[in-house]
Parts: sequence; C-alpha cells; structure tokens
Amino acid sequence: MSSTGSTYGDIHRYEPARESTAAAIAIVLLTVVEVVFVGLFTYGLIGGWGYTAVGNMYLGSVLAVIFIDLAFILLLYRKEFLPDVMIVKKRRRKWEDLYVRQDQQDGVDSLGNAWDQFKRAVYPYYKK
Repeated sequence: MSSTGSTYGDIHRYEPARESTAAAIAIVLLTVVEVVFVGLFTYGLIGGWGYTAVGNMYLGSVLAVIFIDLAFILLLYRKEFLPDVMIVKKRRRKWEDLYVRQDQQDGVDSLGNAWDQFKRAVYPYYKK
C-alpha cells in the first residue's frame, strides 16, 4: 500500500507483517532453548565451573550460544511480525550544516547587526 503524500512524516509505503505460524512456533522453541541455556549458565556460574580453565571456556561457549539464540529470536520476530513501513523524511544537502537557515544558505553579511550575530552564536536556534 502506497500513499501519494510527500510531506514530512507521511507514510510512503506500508506492508503488513506476514505473521506465519511456523515462525511463531520457531520463536517459542528457540525461547525454550534459550531458557535451558540460561539455566545451565546460571547453574555453572553458581557451581563454580569458571574457576577451572575448561569450565571457564565452557561457560563462555554457553554464553555465546545464549546470545546467538537470542539473535535468531529477534531476527525471526523482526522479519515475520513487524510491518515494513517507509516514511517520508526531510532531505538535506550534504554541505548543509545544522545551524544554516534557508535565508542564509548563501552566507551572512559580516557587517550586519552585531547583536543578532552574537545571539545566534550563543544560541544557534534563535529566530528573528
């Protein structure tokens, strides 16, 4: 679904999520595996497995598996259950600075009102 609006913040494209059942089942199974590995890591941490070299490597491997499993859960969730939305954003030129106003894009008069220039230097978002 597309819209013809071109003002800032309009939704340009909206595609709803697929919400497949297979992805939901996979997320549930990966969550169960996540809970098992977190329990194993906690048991090993409390049991003192980290004091030996082999136990320390084992705990590190279990922790790596925990984060990889979590990454797959988040990947499936983002891919299958979040909609694809593209909004219209304000386009800026590459050379434009954050403090350049539209009427000053060609520069400012260096001999202009010194008090206004001082106010803009102290507070960049000052408006006339």
